[in-house]
Amino acid sequence: MSLTAALTTFVVILPAELPDKTIFACLILASRYRPRYVLPGAAAAFAVQVAIAVAAGGALSLLPHRAIEAATAAAFLVGAVLLWRQHSDDTEDDVRSSSRNAFWPVSLTAFGVVFLAEFGDLTQIMTASLAAKYHDPLAVGTGAVLGLWTAATLAVIVGWKILKVIPVHWLTRGAAAVMVVLAGTSIYAAAS
Repeated sequence: MSLTAALTTFVVILPAELPDKTIFACLILASRYRPRYVLPGAAAAFAVQVAIAVAAGGALSLLPHRAIEAATAAAFLVGAVLLWRQHSDDTEDDVRSSSRNAFWPVSLTAFGVVFLAEFGDLTQIMTASLAAKYHDPLAVGTGAVLGLWTAATLAVIVGWKILKVIPVHWLTRGAAAVMVVLAGTSIYAAAS
């Protein structure tokens, strides 16, 4: 395993992922649900996407871009509807302790949102390109996973802290609005 390939991949992937919609989705999920439940789902989705990217090498660009963006838009719209339907009088303790905040539902939701949003994303394509360039899938995969996990961890920490500053009902409505915007950007990307 090439340490240079792993480090290069990490240095390329981390800053590319930080402003991405996937990380913003992690932030929103962590502000609404238990971060320790969000992070494993997001981390698993990133690991699967890196495995796909490394295995596919440069072939990811051949996938149907419009279908992927449409699926991503649908996932964000479903998330927006679910957030909007939450009770607006929830307190932080209600949000963190409710039955809808159990490990499996939250982790699977995080997995689904991150998996769909990351599919065919710039960092996945970059990972595939780096795997093709270095011919070292283990090094590139390790660097990419660590970069994505670092970005997701930062988003989850920030999301957890937001709830201490912004009332839950404002955060819920704002998160739903942001997910509608993210769905709109995905629909726009699908149409272009």
